Amino acid sequence: RWWGEAFRAAGYEDAFRVEVLPDSADPMDVRYNVIQWVHRRTRGWSYGASVTDPRTGEILKGHVTLGSQRVRQDYLLAEGLLAPYQGDHANGFLPENDPMLEMALARIRQLSAHEVGHTLGLAHNFAASVNDRASVMDYPAPLARVQGDSITLNGAYDTGVERWDKMAIRYAYAQPGPSQTEEELLDGIVREAAQKDLRYITDADARPAGAAHPEANLWDNGRDVVGALEREMSVRDVALDRFGEATVKHGEPMALMEEVLVPLYLRHRYQVEATAKLLGGETYEYAVRGEEDPQLSEPVPADRQTAALDALLSTITPAALALPEAARDRIPPRPPGHSSNRELFDGRTDPTLDPYAPAEVAATMVLDALTQPERALRLVAQHDARAELPGLRATLTQITDAVWKTDAPTDEYRAELHRTVQQAWTDVLL
Repeated sequence: RWWGEAFRAAGYEDAFRVEVLPDSADPMDVRYNVIQWVHRRTRGWSYGASVTDPRTGEILKGHVTLGSQRVRQDYLLAEGLLAPYQGDHANGFLPENDPMLEMALARIRQLSAHEVGHTLGLAHNFAASVNDRASVMDYPAPLARVQGDSITLNGAYDTGVERWDKMAIRYAYAQPGPSQTEEELLDGIVREAAQKDLRYITDADARPAGAAHPEANLWDNGRDVVGALEREMSVRDVALDRFGEATVKHGEPMALMEEVLVPLYLRHRYQVEATAKLLGGETYEYAVRGEEDPQLSEPVPADRQTAALDALLSTITPAALALPEAARDRIPPRPPGHSSNRELFDGRTDPTLDPYAPAEVAATMVLDALTQPERALRLVAQHDARAELPGLRATLTQITDAVWKTDAPTDEYRAELHRTVQQAWTDVLL
């Protein structure tokens, strides 16, 4: 139904339908476009693949593979945010009133549409989030909001295809009018997208650790990346304050609280990556010679770069890195049948939870992003070209002052976190 809307916008009625595959049909039959569900216990991609005619590029068959692990990940995210197993729900929820399941299914619906988009010929658009979730072809972060002393997940994921998707389907599939050439049609669609400020930046400019475009981000929300980081930290703070036994069902091993803790503690990690792109960042588009007023490359304004650095450094203070007491005191060693795995923090106090390892991971994540080689050299170059923009020397000095020239907390646990960050900064520099 979602993609049907996009094809209607391109001038086609009832051109896209999803039906249950007949029992007599072979999913590998090239005549059938297929969405298949694959169960797996470990992480892995979902895919939207196509069989194409190598002579013409025509898409002959679309084949989507959805992995069940995505449901588990979203369920874990929601458990950490909601701490839901309390009172009448200590033993869990029925499917019809399960808020974690509701969010996980919303994600699968969105993911299904995303992968189908690939089979239709669409690439990722990682700049769509700055236009209020303008494309299902972006990677959406589950939107959570603070509501009093709790978290709400209403509208965690969007529904339906959006403005960019409809524009892209028109570009790929619409037919010229009676007195219109194909070139005129396509040029008009591109101009319309530009007038509506619909941005398009794809994988090569978003995924690399040293990516420069401040609007090309994965798993983010909103145009104001600094504000989004602050919002994510607020959500994280509230959820960590509420973290405890209510994140696992009655009768489950208490050690499983660690599985819930990890994605909650690192909830801000993708927004950290997005915010770091402001440092030495440059806004640009895929400009074509002859177009009107192309945006070739423009440095991020100095005040936004400064705000980004301040926001990032605020995430590595002892107060921001401290684990809640429920995590330090209530997560026991793992019982038989629940061995350690890559979804947990690596620590140095095995078999007990290392109370400093999460802080080391989170601090190193931020410091690595700030000193990424391409980003560091862009800081040098931008300051050489325009003295008002931050340079590498000033950036390193501000980080060092924040790490080494602030007073250590009097609380012993937080004082050790302070030293952990100092060690992490030393390791990053070396």
